[in-house]
Amino acid sequence: MTETTRKLTFQVTARRTDVHGSVARCKDAELLLDTDLAGRMDAFNPAELLLAALSACIIKGIERVTPILKFQLRGVEVHMQGVRQNVPPKMESIDYEIVVDSDESEQRLALLHENVRKFGTVFNTLGSGTRLSGVLRRAP
Repeated sequence: MTETTRKLTFQVTARRTDVHGSVARCKDAELLLDTDLAGRMDAFNPAELLLAALSACIIKGIERVTPILKFQLRGVEVHMQGVRQNVPPKMESIDYEIVVDSDESEQRLALLHENVRKFGTVFNTLGSGTRLSGVLRRAP
């Protein structure tokens, strides 16, 4: 099987702990989930998890391409805002801002953003069914 035809699989198990929450597990990691109808401040709700997954995808994509592009950076921060439509319930749009602490040129920043948009698994999955837009800018 070639690299282009090999498929990765992912597994997560989630379990309700009580009326206030649940826990998700994969590998050696555990994540508290906000599944309480009243909400809770110490856990991510499903929409926030979606935005966190997209943020992680963006950062992981940057980590993957920086050595290939020989791109130098000191840090990355991602800000997300999702808008939920009520009927039918779905994430209507997601806006993001990627802030990169780097001395690279504007052209190289644009190349980094292009790679994030082109090669992110979660990015491409969400982008096919949700209005997904954002910017990559240099940290002040």
